[in-house]
Amino acid sequence: MLFMDRVDAGRRLAGRLGPLRERSPVVLGLPRGGVPVAAEVAEALGAPLDVCLVRKLGVPYQPELGMGAIGEDGVRVVNDDVVRRSGVSPAELAAVEERERAVLTERAARYRGERPPEPLAGRTVVLVDDGVATGSTARAACRIARARGAARIVLAVPVAPPRWTAVLAGEADELIALETPADFAAVGQFYTDFAQTSDDEVVGALRRAARQLPGTAPPHNGTGTGNGAGNGMGRVDPPDTEVWIPVGAARLGGTLAVPAGATGAVLFAHGSGSGRHSPRNRRVAAGLGRAGLATLLLDLLTVPEAADRALVFDTELLAGRLSAATRWLLARPGCRELAIGYFGASTGAAAALWAAAETGSPCAAVVSRGGRPDLAAARLPAVTAPTLLLVGGADHRVLELNRWARDRLRCENRLLVIEGAGHLFAEPGTLEQVTDAAAEWFTGHLVRP
Repeated sequence: MLFMDRVDAGRRLAGRLGPLRERSPVVLGLPRGGVPVAAEVAEALGAPLDVCLVRKLGVPYQPELGMGAIGEDGVRVVNDDVVRRSGVSPAELAAVEERERAVLTERAARYRGERPPEPLAGRTVVLVDDGVATGSTARAACRIARARGAARIVLAVPVAPPRWTAVLAGEADELIALETPADFAAVGQFYTDFAQTSDDEVVGALRRAARQLPGTAPPHNGTGTGNGAGNGMGRVDPPDTEVWIPVGAARLGGTLAVPAGATGAVLFAHGSGSGRHSPRNRRVAAGLGRAGLATLLLDLLTVPEAADRALVFDTELLAGRLSAATRWLLARPGCRELAIGYFGASTGAAAALWAAAETGSPCAAVVSRGGRPDLAAARLPAVTAPTLLLVGGADHRVLELNRWARDRLRCENRLLVIEGAGHLFAEPGTLEQVTDAAAEWFTGHLVRP
């Protein structure tokens, strides 16, 4: 596998596209899977994010095989060779197109609401998907951008077949793929986690991107002002507030949510190749929010830094930034009295434990999900915060590392094995077990000072 998930792919693609920042581009993600990738690119480039609505026309008896694509503004692309080889009749093609056109219209309303599409006339447009297979969808997207007046089109993907540039020659002004493996068969084979992106995730990405750009506001979501009146805590933030945390010369992106009446806050330290938009950690954070806890999903590395594998595994650096983010949070109005917990995933668990072991650390509880506590081996005996180690039963190597670490912890601790779960807890129901266990651990140990 080349990429952990779409967030990892997006961050690595963003590192390649850095020079485009000077052109003030517009980034368009191809829903649904291309949007998480595009969100990382848009953030790195300081660019607006929109969707380029395209629907694949799948062969009726083999929907994953594209025989063409349709898009906004009446764009239509048909691969006559696939249609002929698949034996699809004109009537069958028309039926598939009618069905997909209805989906296209519905999703335009769902994703954008009343907001008009981002203007493209005279601008550099960066089209982003999670990968290219047959090229029909990408071709339709390029034609949509061209029809809307784009001055220059850059089609950028994490992975594509070796001859993809020949297939799409002339459709975009520049074609960029991080990897073109010789054994390419399908986009999903190059991702560890290729779970389907939901409509809610697409809408959430667009809202977060709108908040990040100066002078823009996200669509109203009915959550109110979030001023915390009457809860005794001062001002609090509405759900999913995007924040930027200065740490030395770096500015770390975060997603902060502080429910009314929160007594504790949990900071998330993500694993290698992941970030604050990780669907798994967002689901856990949502569960902790329902339990009345504030959450801060945090990128401990900037986008350029995340491309440096040495920094990704620099536990001391990551722990120092987690501690700095904790101090920032505790200095924030409405958060000063919150008890602090750390949730670490994979290599992020090592950073959480390292930070918790610091002298004077305010951390009152730690939860590790599929963690690598061995990367903080020298600090384990100094951890005083009660620690819960959550490991998948099928994640044999990591399970052994956590058993080894448990024997070196001197604090209150527990090792909980989620039977049948792998390293990513992608199996049905396993992430829900992680969320429930974490919520119980944190609510039991995070008591406001």
